[in-house]
Amino acid sequence: MPAARIPRPPPVGETEKQAIITACEALIRDVLKPRHLPRIEPSEFNYVVDIRGAWAAGRYRFMQRYRSGMPHNAGEEFDAPFARLDRMRPDHFDIHWMRHTGKWWPLHTDANLAEALHLLATDSVLQPP
Repeated sequence: MPAARIPRPPPVGETEKQAIITACEALIRDVLKPRHLPRIEPSEFNYVVDIRGAWAAGRYRFMQRYRSGMPHNAGEEFDAPFARLDRMRPDHFDIHWMRHTGKWWPLHTDANLAEALHLLATDSVLQPP
């Protein structure tokens, strides 16, 4: 049986969207990068070169940027999302994590922005792998 489709969040005003993006970028800069990417360590395999985020369709995705060190595709880069905030209504967010299956899985619901950012900073499931 296919999994239920997660509804698309309603549209967000530009001011609220920018406030969410700014708060998420601060979490990445001040918490996630220092904790999970203190330095870039090239290897012969895929290795992390950045932690970043992106807004799309009422959702903010947190991603690791990988670079390949393998001879056949050295230097190629790709993103691997690990957590996502879905803005469901003003200051109410659902928090999802990316399972190893490549599917988003809901973990927390109806958190305000401060609670959501705290969960992203402290819940080990929502941390970069």
